[in-house]
Amino acid sequence: MTSTKTPTEMKENKKDNSSLAQPSASYSLTLRLKINNRPGMLGKITSLIGEVGGDIGAIDIQGFEKGHIIRDITVNVRDSEHGETLVKALNALDGITVINVSDRTFLMHLGGKIRIANKVPLTTRDDLSMAYTPGVARVCMAIANDVENAHKLTIKRNSVAVVSDGTAVLGLGNIGPEAAMPVMEGKAMLFKEFGKIDAYPICLATQDTEEIIRTVKNIAPGFGGINLEDISAPRCFEIEARLKKELNIPVFHDDQHGTAVVVLAALINALKIVNKKMENLKVIVSGVGAAGVACSKILMAAGVKNIIGFDTSGAIYKGRAENMNSMKEWFAEHTNPDVLKGSLNEAMKGADLFLGLSGPGTVKVDDIKQMAKDAIVFAMANPTPEIMPEEALPHVRIMATGRSDYPNQINNVLCFPGIFRGALDCHATDINEEMKLAAAEAIASVIKDEELHEDYIIPGVFNTAIVPAVSKAVVEAANKTGVSRKYKQSLIPIPEGDIEV
Repeated sequence: MTSTKTPTEMKENKKDNSSLAQPSASYSLTLRLKINNRPGMLGKITSLIGEVGGDIGAIDIQGFEKGHIIRDITVNVRDSEHGETLVKALNALDGITVINVSDRTFLMHLGGKIRIANKVPLTTRDDLSMAYTPGVARVCMAIANDVENAHKLTIKRNSVAVVSDGTAVLGLGNIGPEAAMPVMEGKAMLFKEFGKIDAYPICLATQDTEEIIRTVKNIAPGFGGINLEDISAPRCFEIEARLKKELNIPVFHDDQHGTAVVVLAALINALKIVNKKMENLKVIVSGVGAAGVACSKILMAAGVKNIIGFDTSGAIYKGRAENMNSMKEWFAEHTNPDVLKGSLNEAMKGADLFLGLSGPGTVKVDDIKQMAKDAIVFAMANPTPEIMPEEALPHVRIMATGRSDYPNQINNVLCFPGIFRGALDCHATDINEEMKLAAAEAIASVIKDEELHEDYIIPGVFNTAIVPAVSKAVVEAANKTGVSRKYKQSLIPIPEGDIEV
C-alpha cells in the first residue's frame, strides 16, 4: 500500500526513495465521479485526495443526475500503484462512485503524436503540375545533375531521421522497435517544437550492428541528419562511429552527446557559483555506458583531469579484466590517474562532482557526506535518481537531476534541437567535438552571471533563447572547423536551356 507519511517522516526515512517521489503530470489521472449532491461533498473529496498524497489540477462539472452531480477531477499521482490507492480510497468514501478513470498520458498517445502536413497548397491544376508531374521532372533533373541540390530542393534540408532498434529505451531496456515508437515520436515532437525541424521516427526490426549501419546508409539520401536513439552500449559506439565515417551528413547519438553537452553546460555554471576550476576537479562517474563515456570525454575536453568511473563491477582502472568492453578499455586508459581500485564510498572522499548515469540508490547519504566542500551532485537516473534531492541537499551546494519536478533539470532537449538546427542551416557534414563544446557554452550563456543561483544553473526547456544561441554557436564552430558546406549564391538552380528570369 502506498505510504501516506508526513513530509517530516518522509525525510527521516532516507532509505525509502519511492516515498520521496513527488506527484507528476506523467502520472496524471482524470477521475469521473458520481457524487451525492449535498453540501460538503467536494470538500471531503479534495481533503481525501490531499491525505492520500495526490496533487489536484482541474475540477469540472460534467452534468447532473437525479440527486447526484458528475464531476471530472484531474489528479497528479506518483505512480500507477499510487493511482490505484487513490481510486480505492475514493470508492470507499460514502456517497462517491468512481465512474471512470482516464490516464491522460495514454490519451495523449492515442493514434500517435505526430503527423505530416503539406507546406504548399494543392488546390488547382497549376499547383498539381508544379508540385507533381510534369513540373517536378525538371527539379529531379536539377538534382540528378548535382546531387547537392537535394539540400536546397527537397525536405532533406530540414529533415532528421530519429533511428532506434529499441534495445535501450529510457530505463526500460530492450523492449523492441514497436514499443520504442512512442519515445521516438516524442523526440520528433521536440525537434519540431523547439528546432522547427521535421523529424521522422524510424524503428528498426533488427539488432544486428551491420544491418543497422547498412539500413541507415540506405535511407540517408532523404535526410539532412541522423539522430541515433536508445541503442544499447557498446554497439551504439561502433554504429555511430561507422556512420559518421561513411556518411556525409551529421550523425549524432543523443544518449551520448546530448547528455554530455547539457552536463557540461550545467557544470560550467555550477563552477561559477562554487568558484572552482575544471582542471582541479575530482569527478566520480556512476555508470560507464554510452552517456557515462560521452560525458567523461566532453569533461576531459573541457579540462577535467581526474575522473573515476564505476560500473556494476566497481571502479574501472587500467588492467581490470572483469566486465570490460572496447569502450571501457578506452575509459580505463584515459581516466582514474591514481588507479583507484576501491569502493565508491572510498572514491567519494574529497570528490567535487558526483555524476550519476546509472540507477536509483547507487549512492548513499554517507557517501555524499564525504565529498569536498561546496560539492556538486548531478543525479540523472530517471525516473528515480541515484539519490533524491531531499537526501542530498543538506550536504551539497548544488543538486541537479533529470526530472522536471525539481530545480536544475539536465535535459537533452536543451541541446539537440539547437545543434541540429545549426548543423542543418550550414549543411554540415558532421557534428564534431568543437560544435558540441560550443553548444555547451551557448546553453550556459543563456543564464547571465547575475541570474545564477544554486537552483538555477541551467535554463528551463521552454526558454526561447536556447535554440538561437546554440544554433548560432554551432554554425560558427562548423565554419571554423571546415565541416559546413559552401554553396553558390544562386538559391535555385536553373537547368541549361531554360530561360532565367
